[in-house]
Amino acid sequence: MRKLENSELDRLNVDEFKQVEKTPICIVLDNVRSLNNIGSVFRTADAFLIEKIYLCGITATPPHKDIHKTALGATDSVAWEYRENTLELLEELKHVGYISLSVEQAENAVMLNDFEVDNNDKYALIFGNEVKGVSQDVVSNSDGVLEIPQYGTKHSLNISVSVGIVVWDLWAKLKG
Repeated sequence: MRKLENSELDRLNVDEFKQVEKTPICIVLDNVRSLNNIGSVFRTADAFLIEKIYLCGITATPPHKDIHKTALGATDSVAWEYRENTLELLEELKHVGYISLSVEQAENAVMLNDFEVDNNDKYALIFGNEVKGVSQDVVSNSDGVLEIPQYGTKHSLNISVSVGIVVWDLWAKLKG
């Protein structure tokens, strides 16, 4: 077995990416503090043709060398927007038809593996701060909560890992 060269991967260029039909998902980062995590989220969003990333509260915005280091250019392909207030953004997204889902450990959360997507729906996935998670106000105002099942001793996953797991799962269910 031979590893493929980048030139053999048949990837889109930035202009093609901007024109192609997107997956009906946007990602909302609620006060994420790590620039490396933000960059990783951009890269995941690029990989799965995510519509847009919303950077809220204290979440840093491009251009920044530490975001760029992990995004590897995905800040040029993926649409993004800064919003100071996550709650106001959620109201706007609901108004235009998005179902808002906080990714958090909460009462009545739906385990990710049990969540069923509807191909007619658009989803806003909300991920929170590395220490405090998604703010309680945002969780309370979300349409639902998704939880990633975990079976070890730790209570959480890194946010960039969580984004990768949840986006992959919803993408696979939408495309399947």
